[in-house]
Amino acid sequence: MNAAVREATQARHYAQPPQITDEEGSRTWLTRGANFLVAVSQVSEEAVLARDDNPDEYVLILPRGVAATVTAGNDQVEAGEYSVTIIPPGPSSITFKNGGCVARVFSKEAEDLCAKAINADLYSDGAPECAPLEPWPMPEGGYKLRHYPLDEYEMGDSAAMPSRLFRSRSLMINMFEPFDEPRDTEKLSPHWHDDFEQGSLVLDGTYMHHLRYPWTKKMSEWREDDHGEYGAPSVLIIPAGLIHTSRKISYGPMLFVDIFSPPRIDFSKKPGIVLNADEYPMPPEN
Repeated sequence: MNAAVREATQARHYAQPPQITDEEGSRTWLTRGANFLVAVSQVSEEAVLARDDNPDEYVLILPRGVAATVTAGNDQVEAGEYSVTIIPPGPSSITFKNGGCVARVFSKEAEDLCAKAINADLYSDGAPECAPLEPWPMPEGGYKLRHYPLDEYEMGDSAAMPSRLFRSRSLMINMFEPFDEPRDTEKLSPHWHDDFEQGSLVLDGTYMHHLRYPWTKKMSEWREDDHGEYGAPSVLIIPAGLIHTSRKISYGPMLFVDIFSPPRIDFSKKPGIVLNADEYPMPPEN
């Protein structure tokens, strides 16, 4: 490898102050990648998270125990616990029926949020090593609220382990199937991505992320392997070219999500993997 890999962002929200605290007391932590941003919020019952005029779609992830009313323009949906909701561009609001820790995923077009991210300076160069974000074709039926109760969807088989994948025009969300035991250390999956990043979001459970920075010609750029423990909530931004694998190290419940932007073409080409593929067409092949 000729160039050094960008530094990973290790955001352990439970040990860091939030980037936003609103009048209702909701606390929001913001972590960006080249093409996406993860907003994790600790909210109370009846709290509202709103966007006055979001430029494109974004995704709401609700854990078990948290439900919400989602409004976008004249459209409204009751989003139950343990669900994914894709929210269209324009004004929108999320009113929570329970308190808890929730996540929203935006594209880099949410520039106001990206500017406040804990790692905004790291991406001031525009991340030229990553493929640019070019939104995929318009969804079938146009923009609207799209709600996916996860328990109603059969799991697909992703590259690593069973999961439920959903995509919008600019984002892909990989919701891993919960399991109670730690991951088998003889069945890990170290790999890297040539020209896109991965966000790994922990909303429940404890994980170990293993990172290996490839050597360049300059020994001064070499870095030790990183084996970091992450509780909930936390976000790891894995740069293009960084060798990585993750494993659950706790017993009991978990909620682990991988995030990509743009949607991954390799996953999208596998029949039955992306559970809302019929709503979001793939781009034409060149």
